[in-house]
Amino acid sequence: MFLGLDIGRQYVKMVTADKTKEGYRILDAGSRLVPDANSAYDPEKIDRSHWVMAVRELFKQQGFNPKKAKSLVTGISGSSASIKQITTMEMPSEELESAMTFEARKHIPMDGTDAVIDYQILGSNKQEVDKIDVGLVACTKGVLTNHMDLIKECGLKAGVVDVNPIAMSNAFSLVKDIPDDGLFVMLDIGAVSSSLIVYGKGQQFFTRDLPIGGHHFVKELSEKREIGYIESQDILYKEGIAAVKKDQENIASGDGALGIAERTVYDNLVEDMRRSLRFYAKQTGQSFFLKIFLTGGAASTIGLSGFVNEKLNIDCAVFDPFENLNGSDNLSISNPSQYTTALGLSIRGGMSDV
Repeated sequence: MFLGLDIGRQYVKMVTADKTKEGYRILDAGSRLVPDANSAYDPEKIDRSHWVMAVRELFKQQGFNPKKAKSLVTGISGSSASIKQITTMEMPSEELESAMTFEARKHIPMDGTDAVIDYQILGSNKQEVDKIDVGLVACTKGVLTNHMDLIKECGLKAGVVDVNPIAMSNAFSLVKDIPDDGLFVMLDIGAVSSSLIVYGKGQQFFTRDLPIGGHHFVKELSEKREIGYIESQDILYKEGIAAVKKDQENIASGDGALGIAERTVYDNLVEDMRRSLRFYAKQTGQSFFLKIFLTGGAASTIGLSGFVNEKLNIDCAVFDPFENLNGSDNLSISNPSQYTTALGLSIRGGMSDV
């Protein structure tokens, strides 16, 4: 049994899975709110003690003993690490490890004495025979030490530490019938930031952090209507982005044009996505974006996927990471998209089990 534990700013999520001949079988999934459910969420007031309590309560809620897991995999955010895809010759694992340490010094802007380096083979390179694409990852020793200290405080034995954007791509790799050509975009909407990932078979892997998350959705509505945070959450849950659009229509000028001051947080999020995809296209020459998938806690905000589709003219849908996976019918969860990273972390446990 492989345990993937995603410790987010507002929720902690877990997924347990077993490896089978057909792939993976999902055993359980669950989430727990980090702050008090009856108080306004303030990311500045969340500290390590809140995460430790939430993790312990999550295991208790799920009736789960973490000691039964064969491996524990946790993740650090993309903003805390540097990720670079490189192409190299196929070689034995011992040689590849040495080669990646050398490549990291060339490609990753980090002091070599303070860097912790890891890598994951992404697959064969489409253009060059006998070459492979490798995801090279580095973070500072301080980031890793802080994360490992948190895991130990939760009463857990430290296991594999992954990077959330790569965990997401691992979860997405389970999707059936991924075409050989074209690119998929994943937008993981967290509490205070979002991660954009571009993924495709044999294509350049790309990730970028965007400074907007679900907390900003709620905060904007709260400030515009001058109502409480909890009330804004309830309205947003029931009405989605239409709640903000109503206010936007009330302040729009006669011709319907919006000034900078009237831009909503959703407009800003989509504009950040647009700039990121333009940058990717300019750097790689690839711009065949097939579909955008939304993941994370705020991904299911009513009307958001349609808004992204309309503004970027790219098909957009909320991602269900458990679709077509064995065991998923037995899960009793809501909003499955928020478990994408936790599923990817669990899968990493299976990938390490060789």
